[in-house]
Amino acid sequence: MSIPTLRDVLRNADREHTALGHFNFSELVVLNAVATVARQLGAPVLVGVSEGEREFIGVRQAAALVKSIRDEFGMPIFLNADHTHSLEKAIEAAKAGFDMVVFDASAHAFDENVEETKRAVEALKSVNPDIVVEGEIGYIGASSAIHSSVPPNMSPLTTAEEASQFVQATSIDVLAPAVGTMHGMLKSMASGKESKHLDNHRIAEIKRATGIFLTLHGGSGTDVAELLAGIQAGMNVVHINTELRLAWRRGLQNALMKSPDEIAPYHLLPAAYDEVSHVVRLWLQTFQRSSTAGA
Repeated sequence: MSIPTLRDVLRNADREHTALGHFNFSELVVLNAVATVARQLGAPVLVGVSEGEREFIGVRQAAALVKSIRDEFGMPIFLNADHTHSLEKAIEAAKAGFDMVVFDASAHAFDENVEETKRAVEALKSVNPDIVVEGEIGYIGASSAIHSSVPPNMSPLTTAEEASQFVQATSIDVLAPAVGTMHGMLKSMASGKESKHLDNHRIAEIKRATGIFLTLHGGSGTDVAELLAGIQAGMNVVHINTELRLAWRRGLQNALMKSPDEIAPYHLLPAAYDEVSHVVRLWLQTFQRSSTAGA
């Protein structure tokens, strides 16, 4: 049985009103947890590495790890070069065999964002015509961290008119608009006292105006009911990162407290693996049940 392409998976999600889960990793604990849970659930999954994560792991090394999992288990796991800000690094990822590149020029003025993204699409498609390229409109922060307050310079929410203009001018495959989330989480969100909220009417408008796949960045800490409605409205990919980092740290801290004299990583890290697996399972089950939520 052949493995579907990323584009096939996105089309299926769009048709069935489900979402493809996107989880960032920077070491094997998270990658193995995501891959194992996705395989157990029979769910396709997208794993991502940002510029910082790629610098830590290695670009070709990240590609080789994901390919080895896909080849060994025959599962639809795909690799994304998340939040890539330079054409040089985007091309490096494409040449290494990444399935997708998020070219992020959202911190720039709209016209400059259009120009840079258009140039990136042309360059990446010349390396691999089948690569999926995502562009962003609206700066929603840059760090998957716990913030004491909302990051400065956050952009206004994306309009349907901006989205349509951007898509037509750049020829991107996927659009990430600003629709209410932010990268990272506030302390109140991390403690469960507050949630992020989505403008789902705006998501539906953007979907109608563009007709392409949509990605929600900054999914961690988002109200689940609103997220399900957002998927119904047209979101096809949802990024989760900060919650995984919190789970990883929580598991490791618990292991160190339980065994303060232990020094073997393979005795300590299983606790982090278990915590991350739990979060991944909850989110993948949520993304897959979104089709019934709107029935």
